[in-house]
Amino acid sequence: MVVAAEVRGKPLRHELKYPLSFLQYQVLRRKIKTVMKPDPHAEPEGQYHIRTLYIDDVKNSAYFEKMSGVGTRQKYRLRIYNLRDSPVKFERKIRIYNYVLKESEVIKREEAEKIINGDIHFLANSQSPLLKRFYAECRLNLMRPTLLLEYLREPYIYPVGNVRVTFDFDLRTNIVTKPVKFFEKDVPTVKVGDEATVVLEVKYDDVLPEVVRGLLSEEVGLRQALGKFALCKTAKGVLIF
Repeated sequence: MVVAAEVRGKPLRHELKYPLSFLQYQVLRRKIKTVMKPDPHAEPEGQYHIRTLYIDDVKNSAYFEKMSGVGTRQKYRLRIYNLRDSPVKFERKIRIYNYVLKESEVIKREEAEKIINGDIHFLANSQSPLLKRFYAECRLNLMRPTLLLEYLREPYIYPVGNVRVTFDFDLRTNIVTKPVKFFEKDVPTVKVGDEATVVLEVKYDDVLPEVVRGLLSEEVGLRQALGKFALCKTAKGVLIF
């Protein structure tokens, strides 16, 4: 449960999401590239692969709070990039209506494997407030891995307003079973959504610069609550509690 005191004074960011057809993506991408730069963390082809393992409690609170439209909620997750085991990020993402706060800690693969297997005792003495908080949540709420998802991301950045625009596609997921396969390269997955669907995410600090806002208003429709976590959780043949 998120309380107001936890986020007071911390840098919240806007996060907006839009569904795009593949044609909309192609048109908007050409325009975006005229005013924004590719994220330097991307691979030479301009994309990178993200794999995320979400950790929820036995009540599936993160999922049901999302589906119920709870305005203030949180999710814990492990994340790797391009199927490499370093860096491994342990994150807590807090959403407060249209604002998000992401807390992140880089951990070792061995530590991630312990968390995945429920061996969380070493977190009790962690110097990281995030990891100590997660340890307490595990003791109280029986946290465990619940969903693995992966996708390709094409990111762009704009310095004014710390703007980050990403196109996410080829969203895939699998049912988490034991032993949990997070670091293996060939994890069986199923595709989620339509082949032509692209998820556009727009993140910024205080104000979205007009040059970027103008491009979006020309090419995208209504904003939607397109959480990839919820999309994968409710995919046909995947939802298991």
